[in-house]
Amino acid sequence: MDLTWVEISKEALIHNLKEFRRLVGPNVALAPAVKANAYGHGLVECSKAMAEHGADYLCVNALYEAEALRQAGIRTPILLIGHTPLSDLGELHKLQLETIVYNPETVEALGKLGHPINIHLKIETGNHRQGIRPEDLPAFAERTKRFPNLTVKGLSTHFANLEDRLNQQYARHQLREFQRSFDMLKTLGLKPHYRHCAATAGIVALPEAHFNFVRLGIGGYGLWPSPKTQVAAERAGLKMELKPALTWKTMVAQIKEVEKGDLVGYGCSHEMKHDGKIVVLPIGYYDGFVRALGNKGAVLIRGHRAPVIGRVCMNMIMADATEIPDVRLEDEVVLLGEQGKERITAEEMGELSGTINYEVTTRIGERIPRNLKP
Repeated sequence: MDLTWVEISKEALIHNLKEFRRLVGPNVALAPAVKANAYGHGLVECSKAMAEHGADYLCVNALYEAEALRQAGIRTPILLIGHTPLSDLGELHKLQLETIVYNPETVEALGKLGHPINIHLKIETGNHRQGIRPEDLPAFAERTKRFPNLTVKGLSTHFANLEDRLNQQYARHQLREFQRSFDMLKTLGLKPHYRHCAATAGIVALPEAHFNFVRLGIGGYGLWPSPKTQVAAERAGLKMELKPALTWKTMVAQIKEVEKGDLVGYGCSHEMKHDGKIVVLPIGYYDGFVRALGNKGAVLIRGHRAPVIGRVCMNMIMADATEIPDVRLEDEVVLLGEQGKERITAEEMGELSGTINYEVTTRIGERIPRNLKP
C-alpha cells in the first residue's frame, strides 16, 4: 500500500477540455501541454484521457516524455516544444514527432538526417526565451528551404506577461511582431499551416491569438494561470467553470498525545498552546510537500482542517488534530483537494509558500502513483 498517492478526476479533465473547445471552436487545433508530468497530474494517465476526449495534439518538453506516450500506445500527434540535443534528433522520426525549431544547427542536423519531418519555427517577439529574432528569419528560412525533407508546418511564439496584468499592450505588441514574421515568411515562399501563440491565458484573454492552434496549459487541469486571468475571463463575459482535477492524499502514521508547552519538530519551532493530540503523516519535502509550509499549511482529516505544526521534514510532517474527533491510525488525509466541505487549493498552498499553483502541482514527486478516477 502506498503512503501517499494522487487521484486524478477523469471527469474534470474532460469537462475542462470541453470548456476550452467551446471557447476556441471546432476549427482550432486543441493541443494540451502534458509536459512536466502533465503539470504534476500524471503524464500517461492524463494524456490518454485527453487524447480520447478531444485533444488534437499533445505538447511535451522532452524526448523521454514523448517516448513514454508512444510506449503507452498513444498515437495522437505530438509537438515537442523543448530542446532536443543534436545527437538525439534521429528519435524524432522514429517516434513520429513534430518539433519546435529555433537554432540553425538543429535545422542543419535534421536536414542532413534526410527523414521527412514537420517543424514549427518559434519567433522571438519579446519574451526572450527560445526563438528566432525577426531580423534573422530570412536567413533562417533560406537555410530551411535547402532541405526538402523539412516541412515548416507551424509558426509559434509565447506571450511574456499575459497572465500578470489586465493591460494587454505588451501582448498585442508581441502579436504584431508575430504577424509581421508570418507575413515575412510568406514573401520568402513559406506558409506554415499552423500559427500558435496562445496558452491558457491567451485563449481566455486574447481571442485574436487563437489562430488555428492553441497550446492549452494549466487550464486543462482545472487551474487558472493567475487571478488576473480569471478576472479577464469575467470581464469578457466568459462563463467558464474550471474543475481542478488533482487530489493529493496520505494517511495517519501515528497519533500522539501532547501537553501544553511541548515542542514539536526540528528546531523546536512550534510550542503547543494547549493539551491535545498531534498526528504524524508520512509525507515530506522529498515528496514535494514544500518545507515553507511548516507552521503555515494545513491538511484535511475527517473533513476538518488540521494545521501543520513544526518544520516539514524530509519524509514526515506533523499536524495538530486536537479539534478533530475520532482520528484513527491510517485515516485518509488530504494534502491538496477536497474532503467533506473543506478544500485546500493549489493557490492557497502556493501563496503560503511564496510560489504559484503551477509549482505546487508539478513538484509533487513523480514516483508518487497517479490514479485516474472516473
